[in-house]
Amino acid sequence: MNPRHLVDTTVFYSPTSGGVRRYLAAKHTWLAAQPGWQHTLLVPGAAQRIERGGVSTLTGVPVPGTFNYRLPLNPRLWARQLDALAPDLIEAGDAFHPAWATWQVARRRGIPCAAFCHSNLPRIAGRRFGSLSERLLSRYLRELYGKFDVVFAPSRLMLDFLASLGIRHVVRQPLGVDARVFHPCRRGPWLRGRLGLGSAARVLVYAGRFSSEKNLPVLLRTFAALGRPYHLLLIGGGRAARLAPNVTRVPYRRDSIELACWLASADALVHAGTLETFGLIVLEAMACGRPVVAARAGAIPELVDERCGLLSEPGDSASLADAVAALYERDMEALGAHARAQVLRLFTWSRVLEGQLSVYRALLAGESTTVLEQHLAQAG
Repeated sequence: MNPRHLVDTTVFYSPTSGGVRRYLAAKHTWLAAQPGWQHTLLVPGAAQRIERGGVSTLTGVPVPGTFNYRLPLNPRLWARQLDALAPDLIEAGDAFHPAWATWQVARRRGIPCAAFCHSNLPRIAGRRFGSLSERLLSRYLRELYGKFDVVFAPSRLMLDFLASLGIRHVVRQPLGVDARVFHPCRRGPWLRGRLGLGSAARVLVYAGRFSSEKNLPVLLRTFAALGRPYHLLLIGGGRAARLAPNVTRVPYRRDSIELACWLASADALVHAGTLETFGLIVLEAMACGRPVVAARAGAIPELVDERCGLLSEPGDSASLADAVAALYERDMEALGAHARAQVLRLFTWSRVLEGQLSVYRALLAGESTTVLEQHLAQAG
């Protein structure tokens, strides 16, 4: 019997992009070990390359101001290449022309199609361009996602958002962590020396995009108020630099083990973002046995409770500073141990992808009242 061929396609993929890329890379590796499955990625790249069972790329132009994303400008070519891969099932990871190509090819071939709603695009647009753009994008997503057989959402927050648009065929599909890479064994005494700090320094780390929704000014105000011995390490933007007496910036070099070493060797992760639809970096820090201090907003409260960290008021640097200081009054090793146990129980890639695979099987079997229906009921 020929293996079932799943094709994932999205524009949210680049050599330095974040959670979507890590999800697709982890799924690609995991599916390679599952009998009866073949997995292909169709994503933008610097050159066109079609490789069934591998990473296929379509030439795209760089998009300024993004995380090195590229945008192929020929939607018809995207659909033709998607069709040429002869998929049995397609998953679209964005809401742009790859998603429309996914639906068109699936309809033409008579195969199921899934969408993964990673981001609340209307809310992001609303914050930047006003309420009209938010309403228009909401209508657009309602029209688009209504055409898919199932829509995956990474959190309960996103389930509620999609339900508010009238989209009911939604399955909660968390992301996961490679708990062998993100592990407490990565912790070492080198970090303070690398940053030129003494042993008494209290080092907290932020890792991720330096975009407006991450609220980095809140972090900077927080650590300006805290002063020494608190030190903020920012991973992910520009060249290494000391931005303030107690703030250091270092670039992220696309190495998961290096990132795990930074996370594990800090005292805790600190995060001021309020629009997180999941919070993969939070889970990665938790898997490293580190507690988390974050804003009580977005999907973060679904991951962080009082047993593995502290939450502050959204957008409030004074509240975040109080939470950081209060963290050091707690048993931080116990918090970190509970955080890792939570990841191992619920969020390893093997665990979350097994659930997704059951939905794929139900879609391919045309089942409407068994496994897929059960997933939809649980999601509601």
